[in-house]
Amino acid sequence: MRVTPQKARLVLDLIRGRKVEDALNTLAFTKKRVAATVEKLLRSAIENANYLSAEKGIDVDVDSLYVKHAAANDGPRMKRIRPAPQGRAYRYVRRISHLELVLAERGKDREGVANVVGEEAAAAKAPARRKAVNAKRKPAGKKKTVGAK
Repeated sequence: MRVTPQKARLVLDLIRGRKVEDALNTLAFTKKRVAATVEKLLRSAIENANYLSAEKGIDVDVDSLYVKHAAANDGPRMKRIRPAPQGRAYRYVRRISHLELVLAERGKDREGVANVVGEEAAAAKAPARRKAVNAKRKPAGKKKTVGAK
């Protein structure tokens, strides 16, 4: 899309993590030019989920979908020249963004495993791993102080 990634991220941050219905309502009332394109992209993703459930036989509950991942990355930059006074030329850059949108079912991952529970379990294991790594390290010895007694 021909919009800067920074401007697109402002809109994508509004819908990240929300249910699909809430995201569509938010996009409908957002006063940014990129919101219409993001809404079109979101509707396309919903239709892809409908296609998977109807034609491919994959069990997808469209009512429980939410926006799992939404990102705007840099695309190729178009370098342009604007005429300037006294025969000079000013260069400017027209930025392009690549929009990514991932939908997922609440409580499920792609393999059908509980997504929310899996993320919470991974977060709970992270401090335990750090403790195990720290336990393997040698304890620091006593520091010798140099000076008058």
